[in-house]
Amino acid sequence: MPAASPEPATGRAPLTPEAVARRLGLDAGTMARLTRHLALLETWQRRLNLVGPETLRDPWRRHVLDSAQLLRLLPEGTRVLVDLGSGAGFPGLVLAILGVEEVHLVEADRRKAAFLREAARITGCPRVVVHTRRIEETTPFAADAVTARALAPLDRLLDLAVPFFGPRTRGIFPKGRRAAAELTEARRRWKMEARLEPSLSSPEGRIVVVEGVSRVEPVA
Repeated sequence: MPAASPEPATGRAPLTPEAVARRLGLDAGTMARLTRHLALLETWQRRLNLVGPETLRDPWRRHVLDSAQLLRLLPEGTRVLVDLGSGAGFPGLVLAILGVEEVHLVEADRRKAAFLREAARITGCPRVVVHTRRIEETTPFAADAVTARALAPLDRLLDLAVPFFGPRTRGIFPKGRRAAAELTEARRRWKMEARLEPSLSSPEGRIVVVEGVSRVEPVA
């Protein structure tokens, strides 16, 4: 991937692969698989809008680190993860590359789903399952963790995610500067144990972590 110019929105120099490897403690084999994912993304992006073009100025920060940081927040012993609205595979495919055993990527767009299957193949992720259908039309099953990035406000996102929640499921949702406001709004309809974690990829970002989610019963 060619060298990128400084990211206009922040003025920061793009994060290098070496910096990501050091920060996350990734070995050469894992870095090679992540590099293949990004290289395929760059190729497909020329004919299919998989991600915001500006994010490819700093892909190791905006996509790899932003996705990989969720690994530390997964429940202990996570085996099955569902990623909603997977798009280009962030964060779901990155988490599969980092070792989550079984990852389900839900993506309704057939072209994006084709990208995900090819990306899973070339990165060596045989236990990745791509569901080419709308989230609401996907047969739900309980996962250990549910992720989604830039999909919907938290209140609406929980409508989509809760069918995949079991008693111990954890939802892990990267958000921007409105994370606290979204959480406040969501509490009007949802009971949950929730916390905000800092983002390693953006000083303004927060990661919403939720467990024990249930709908607030309407007052009679």
